[in-house]
Amino acid sequence: MIKVSVLIPTFRRPESFARAARSVFTQQGVENVELIAVDNSPEGSALSTFAALSKDAPIPFRWTHAPNPGVSSARNTALALAQGELIAWLDDDEEASPGWLAALIAVRCETGAQSVFGPVQARAGAGAGNAHFHEKLYTRTGPRESGIVAKPYGMGNSLQPRRMFEDGAPFNPSANQRGGEDDTLFAAWAEAGAQFAWAADASVIEHLGAERTHLRHGLKRAFAYGQGPSETSWAQRDYAALTRHIIVGVAQTLVFGAVGLALTPLSARHGLDLIGRAARGAGKVFWFCEQRFYGAALIDQTARRSTRSIRTTDASAPA
Repeated sequence: MIKVSVLIPTFRRPESFARAARSVFTQQGVENVELIAVDNSPEGSALSTFAALSKDAPIPFRWTHAPNPGVSSARNTALALAQGELIAWLDDDEEASPGWLAALIAVRCETGAQSVFGPVQARAGAGAGNAHFHEKLYTRTGPRESGIVAKPYGMGNSLQPRRMFEDGAPFNPSANQRGGEDDTLFAAWAEAGAQFAWAADASVIEHLGAERTHLRHGLKRAFAYGQGPSETSWAQRDYAALTRHIIVGVAQTLVFGAVGLALTPLSARHGLDLIGRAARGAGKVFWFCEQRFYGAALIDQTARRSTRSIRTTDASAPA
């Protein structure tokens, strides 16, 4: 019987997926593991990579193609293939440490928590601008010691029992482009009394591709992160909490924004950190302004960049 299914949905990152998969193949201290992969790009960009990896995979490795892009759809498709008693999630740009899976399982056994999360250390590529800002934005930290925590973290680098996902397609398709599908699920679990835990030794590295180290993209991400608490309060009809988030957000936007702009000419690193915090504050206030990062939205963005590139080339060509 399969004990753990590691799920990695991927979208147009075949090389990065291969790195993530190999880190699963070399896990230590745990047996009866399978890897499930879903290529969520319309063209199936990772299918040849899947086939190549399967030739030497030391654990059961199954995959499928889900051509209709969307983060929720990809997760639901991966779950439908999984056979393990436990479900572990790894993003396609993450690389797990050798003891990652064993550490998640150990904390679940010790605490009995329904969801266990681990730390994520982001790394920007060589030559990336404002690397510190982006690495801090995507890095996930928690308590120094493992144990029960009051809040959930993101789905990447987490572990849950399979039975937590038995209700059909648990990830809401309405989040296919904007994300936040995990926040909605965790909020529902918390309301039902689920416990969360932190595994301090279950570390992964998140490798930031060039497309994620543009300042505009980073600030948009910070804004979206800030939206999370307000969106959750609205969904739960907790209007008092929503009001508190908005008030805090206004203060953060004004104070951090003003100080950050003033500080940036003197210290770009510290100034950007504060501007990022201001963007999170603005997200709390303007929580209803939908941001889109996945699925069809990502395809549209790529098409627009290609069109701009062609226009620029045409404009610079000699008459």
